[in-house]
Amino acid sequence: MTHKLFQPTRIGDIEVANRVVMAPLTRSRADEAAGDIPGSPMNVEYYRQRSNAGLIISEGTQVSPVGKGYMATPGIYSDEQVEGWKPITQAVHEAGSKIVAQIWHVGRVTHPNLTGGVQPIAPSAVAAKVTAYTHAGKVEAPEPRALTVDEIKEVVAEYRRGAANAIRAGFDGIELHGANGYLIDQFLRDGANKRTDEYGGSIENRARFALEVVDAVVAEIGAGRVGIRLSPVTPANDLADSNPQAVFGYLVEELNKRGIAFIHFVEGATGGPRDIPGFDFAWARQAFKGTYIANNGYDREMALDAVESGRADAVAFGRAYIANPDLVQRLKLNAPWNKPNPQTFYVPGEAGYIDYPTLDQAA
Repeated sequence: MTHKLFQPTRIGDIEVANRVVMAPLTRSRADEAAGDIPGSPMNVEYYRQRSNAGLIISEGTQVSPVGKGYMATPGIYSDEQVEGWKPITQAVHEAGSKIVAQIWHVGRVTHPNLTGGVQPIAPSAVAAKVTAYTHAGKVEAPEPRALTVDEIKEVVAEYRRGAANAIRAGFDGIELHGANGYLIDQFLRDGANKRTDEYGGSIENRARFALEVVDAVVAEIGAGRVGIRLSPVTPANDLADSNPQAVFGYLVEELNKRGIAFIHFVEGATGGPRDIPGFDFAWARQAFKGTYIANNGYDREMALDAVESGRADAVAFGRAYIANPDLVQRLKLNAPWNKPNPQTFYVPGEAGYIDYPTLDQAA
């Protein structure tokens, strides 16, 4: 019997060969000097190696220069960046997988050293107690500037252009990064959003920006090619909310009305404990009729059980995919996993990027 995890399915309009998803993983290996352009032979090989996943979600790719929060992350706002992504998407498709672009804007979680000297922007002028990794080393993120309503509309348009560019670059769709304390999340949660206009205060107002972005990208590329990543209870990037069930419950219901392809949930603290109270993921599974992608600390048995039982439609793996380019084969055979080397996560070069051994090489 073939476990359900390894059976084909549809995620919105996207047909996938299995229900194993490669989670988005910042690797900081774009060509920064050329304008945050991906597509080097090394980048192409990295994605090609991991194209056993039914669906690959790309590393976060910023929709504007001000949306950049880490060194050497790729963009999706220039023609040169679009051209850079094309050999990557082609290689993934030739290997039999599908790929969506995770498009993001980090909002306040950055530093002028990364944004060409521009002050970070956010819903409100509330600094995040985080350090940004810049060419000058680790520096504290400064207080951001609160966006005007007109500027919010401009950022929504940047997401829309990012989605259009992703399709031009050969992606099968996009994932909006609405998780982990970045801009969409900053608008949603009252720990960062102190606005008193139509984008702040009530739950409906705080969700307005997220839903305007969703509506914009759906209008551009179709609901069946749009997903979103959410992390209702993670404290990542110094963000919290006083009532995550109410905020994200409302958001999930609104997303369901829009018929988007998937919600990719970080269950618990990103890269940390799963048992954090505040949001009912089982409720979300029932409330959202699209594809539910589960994420955060899944091992083989957890993933098999989640999909077999119907608690999730697919399971996303992050760090496991860094160190195991042939993860699907390892899952099928119950083979051991390589351990990732955190020292190579965000540094230039092939080490810890495209040199992890596969089972075939180990043999």
